[in-house]
Amino acid sequence: MALSEAEAREFAALYAGLVDNVSTALLGKTSVIRLSLTCLFAGGHLLLEDAPGTGKTALARAIAATVAAPGSRIQFTPDMLPSDITGVTIFDQETRGWDFHHGPIFASIVLADEINRASPKTQSALLEVMEESQVTVDGRTYATPQPFMVVATQNPVEQAGTYRLPEAQLDRFLMKTSVGFPDREHVVEALQGAAAPDRSKNLAPVTDGPTVLEWSQRVAETYADRAVVDYVAALAEATRDSAHTQLGVSMRGAIGMMRCARVWAAAQGRAYVLPDDVKALAKPVWGHRITLEPDAAFSGVTTSQVISEALDTVVPPSRGEE
Repeated sequence: MALSEAEAREFAALYAGLVDNVSTALLGKTSVIRLSLTCLFAGGHLLLEDAPGTGKTALARAIAATVAAPGSRIQFTPDMLPSDITGVTIFDQETRGWDFHHGPIFASIVLADEINRASPKTQSALLEVMEESQVTVDGRTYATPQPFMVVATQNPVEQAGTYRLPEAQLDRFLMKTSVGFPDREHVVEALQGAAAPDRSKNLAPVTDGPTVLEWSQRVAETYADRAVVDYVAALAEATRDSAHTQLGVSMRGAIGMMRCARVWAAAQGRAYVLPDDVKALAKPVWGHRITLEPDAAFSGVTTSQVISEALDTVVPPSRGEE
């Protein structure tokens, strides 16, 4: 059943309350918070690429506190093993049986800090859980708590001792964005409260996990006209046909766009998706999924430019076509 206008308005009110609550811990970053919450309700994962000290950890903690969901933090290092993430099966001398000890991945909001510092083998431990919300260890499968979102971070300015995320893993992230430094007004406000720098620890919950799951299912039914869906398909095709790209937006990327656009529309109190919703989300949802041709990258072309060209080239449906 399609989302009704009344339900869209109800969801928009809840969404606004969540944004306001998280904003008390991450000052002046409403746009990033909105993207993060859209990612949560769309059932996806978020990659934050930013300099140290911009509030990436605070964002993950604030979201977990706001939705009253268990959170965990994994500090990735070069010597980390896959079992340090997923957990390990240990033989119990008393029961004479094997017991599975859950790893830190078994939480609703998982902060994967400096994910690119772990080896590719360890990074691959996240592939199954990010796609299937489950972990397989020694032939047995264990489901993660729901809702489930990985918020991974990486530092763009220090590459020594890091391992670049492969395209297959990047494609598992629904969005990629950055927090960035706040403006001076919010810096001053934060400095005035520097005695208690982590405001996420004092946040009161606004909703809970079951409610997030319920609304995730409802907003997934937000109406999207065939013309809007065709617009998304045409944009994805344009990125693949670009002379600058070696690899354009995948089918997973196009599907992810529709999931995000439905949430984004409902968060604004609408029960239908507009082309403007797609335009607003194009770069955070697709920017990390595009691989440039070496010559294009060398000449300074960026994935943002490729997406901008696609948005300029593909004509969006008019109001009468939707």
